[in-house]
Amino acid sequence: MSVNIQMVDLKKQYLKIKEEVDAAVINVMTNANFINGTEVKTFQTNLESYLNVKHVIPCANGTDALQIAMMGLGLKPGDEVITASFTYVATAEVMALLGLVPVLVEAKESDFTIDPAEIEKAITSKTKAIVPVHLFGQGADMNAIIDIAKRHNLFIIEDTAQALGATFTMNSGETKFLGTIGDIGCTSFFPSKNLGCFGDGGALFTNNDELAANLRMIANHGQKVRYYHDVIGVNSRLDTIQAAILDIKLKHLNEYAEARRSVANFYDTALQVAGLSTPKRIKEGTHVFHQYTLRVLNGQRDALRSHLERKGIPSMIYYPLPLHFQKAFENMRYPKGSMPISELLSSEVLSLPIHTEMTSEELNFIVESVLAFFND
Repeated sequence: MSVNIQMVDLKKQYLKIKEEVDAAVINVMTNANFINGTEVKTFQTNLESYLNVKHVIPCANGTDALQIAMMGLGLKPGDEVITASFTYVATAEVMALLGLVPVLVEAKESDFTIDPAEIEKAITSKTKAIVPVHLFGQGADMNAIIDIAKRHNLFIIEDTAQALGATFTMNSGETKFLGTIGDIGCTSFFPSKNLGCFGDGGALFTNNDELAANLRMIANHGQKVRYYHDVIGVNSRLDTIQAAILDIKLKHLNEYAEARRSVANFYDTALQVAGLSTPKRIKEGTHVFHQYTLRVLNGQRDALRSHLERKGIPSMIYYPLPLHFQKAFENMRYPKGSMPISELLSSEVLSLPIHTEMTSEELNFIVESVLAFFND
């Protein structure tokens, strides 16, 4: 096949909205208002409206968003924060940088997200917060996590970097966007995200007025009034060009989610074969498929990946090592076998190409190539 298949085809996505994006970028360049330009406020307001959340605080990237959230909640060195071991390092990295104690717990085998039962077991007198990661495009069990947090008086910081635009239905019957359920939601606008800019970017979400003011102050060198610094803060802002691009792409976010779901549905139907487990959709929420992540059973994951590579089909392993096996966290002394599900998932998961511009020709070739591996 001559088609150049991409994990995420950002060039094709850009070409569809090229005129709008180019005009927006040129407008910023013409006005030369590169930092805190009007486009930043416009995007912030439009994202608040989209998510039905009172406050969006733009920042420089998703990792900064997590750090600012923990600083804004007043977490102190030695405080314990619970998160999943089966996630990207940024979630726990910022805890260590702030002198907090990352407490890593097990994932659910069914949908890869953090297991609320394991959260409950890990709570001590030093626990101050939970950071559920909404992995691959759908939510952790927020009903159970909210219940745990209320009973133990814990903060919730939602890591929504992979699931912006996905929803979750609460026990009350109310449907909310992920990232707007806990005390603070955090996201990344890394280019490959469902809502991605053309560089780095991030944001925090909250419905708490006082907390929002504190987060804005921390993100801006700890100042409310210029040159008057009330607290130690950081320098983390979304630049105007990226905000202008994101505001255009925000208008297409639902369309992008539907395109990804269409690809996922095609894979689901076509890849019903012994040796593969297709992604589960939780009944409480929607899935926006930041990744389409299979489990390849019977120790065949790496062989399948090599087979696809020979066919010119990219794939990715998210994540080859759970955090408790990472050298950076080896002093935490989680022995092998302490989180068997996370360890198993890391040996089985494989993500196939999924993006907003995939063609039927590409999809058919990918599926035929996967099936050929199992039928040989």
